[in-house]
Amino acid sequence: MNIILIEQSELAGGQVTLTDHRAKHIVKVLKSQVGDRLRLGVIDSDMGGATVLALTPKYPFVVTLQVELQPGRPSLPAIDLLLALPRPIMLKRILSQVTALGVGTIYLVNANRVEKSFWDASLLAEKEYRKHLLQGLEQAVDSHLPSVQMYRKFRPFVEDVLPEIAPRYDTLLLAHPQTESLLSQCMQGKRGRVLYAVGPEGGWVDFEVEKMRAAGMAPFSMGARILKVDTAVVAIHSRISQSLESEPGALLQTNE
Repeated sequence: MNIILIEQSELAGGQVTLTDHRAKHIVKVLKSQVGDRLRLGVIDSDMGGATVLALTPKYPFVVTLQVELQPGRPSLPAIDLLLALPRPIMLKRILSQVTALGVGTIYLVNANRVEKSFWDASLLAEKEYRKHLLQGLEQAVDSHLPSVQMYRKFRPFVEDVLPEIAPRYDTLLLAHPQTESLLSQCMQGKRGRVLYAVGPEGGWVDFEVEKMRAAGMAPFSMGARILKVDTAVVAIHSRISQSLESEPGALLQTNE
């Protein structure tokens, strides 16, 4: 946890009192003392610092902070993810990892090779998946919470939703090993917002590939090796970020 994140509703008179895992982290991991300064952010709002006013060094842990924020919400990452719903244990890792890397929106969609039982997972409740997003923000020192949107039916998404959101992006990419185009070739000279799609274990079926291609998504390969979904998501995101880094400010879009 490299930043303490709080809800706007927790602030009272410029102070916040913590009694949960955040208080424990401040006491046990950071070993903070009264007067120490910490990094702090308000979820989906400003970031800044906080001074420890009081703390209880033993269980139950209680920490009171004086909060000083710097105006200006964090900028939106320039990369979004379209992901065929993976098994819950893998989704937990992906949510925290891709949030740490920087993502604006995560679209979770159905696909032919997605197990129907995955959609019944308790993880898909906002209160469950949100904590994994927060872990990513705490790691990366950010306060912008990604949006998570779920679509249980592939065809309505690809025929109605995808064409509607496609104009928001400068580049639409579809991970598909059975293609000759490499990611580096697809990203050559590209700038602006990027949406990349990663399929389920076993990959997209031909129908799904053709539908997404019709919506403007360009298939690409990462090479001869076939990666697991969680590995592919991180590897592709990193390669896209690297490509965008050559343009100053290309990885961030303002919230105006």
